Amino acid sequence: MIGGLAALGVMGAGAARAADPVAHSALTPDEALQLLKAGNDAYVTEAPFRAAWGRERRVELARGQAPFCVLVGCSDSRVPPELLFGRGLGELFIIRNAGNTIDTTALGSVEYGVGVLGCPLVVVLGHENCGAVAAAVEVVERNATFPGVIGEMIQPIIPAVLSVRGGGDGLLDRAVRANARRVAGRLKTQSPILQQALAAGRLKVVAARYDLDDGDVTWMEDV
Repeated sequence: MIGGLAALGVMGAGAARAADPVAHSALTPDEALQLLKAGNDAYVTEAPFRAAWGRERRVELARGQAPFCVLVGCSDSRVPPELLFGRGLGELFIIRNAGNTIDTTALGSVEYGVGVLGCPLVVVLGHENCGAVAAAVEVVERNATFPGVIGEMIQPIIPAVLSVRGGGDGLLDRAVRANARRVAGRLKTQSPILQQALAAGRLKVVAARYDLDDGDVTWMEDV
């Protein structure tokens, strides 16, 4: 855990300004979520959109960042968050790894996004046919092994697989959804920084699942 973020109440105001010299997002959690939903709707329908990518935006962001969403996603090359949500530079604070799991580094990054950068929304995004979740299913169903540290990497996903095992066909997709929901639930219960923001109504944490074929994001807001 990043020691300086363990309790924001004892973090000096100067340190916070040094990390983020621009004003935080003024969006409410619900407004931030609606922006992502609208962006994904536009992506699915291939509607034209104008995201801020140009030189003027780069110069603006050189002063500091004020993203409106922390997104925990999978490293899969088919799941680029800015594209599928129609967002531009400086809008999403993204943590990506295979299987969209949360270790110490990822949790500290999420806490930084919420506690220092002031993001009002955290999204945990799983996706259809996730290879990391599929590997965890192979471990559970067939006692599979994997080279290097891949086996260790997928260990955090196994509880999600076990929680939905025995429901008939479609285990992989049920596990994808369960994994995203489980990670979102962990964020809400294991981080005092996020708990404080949630209790104050300044934050929403939701899970979601991206469909590779149609590009649609299904939201699971009742985590």
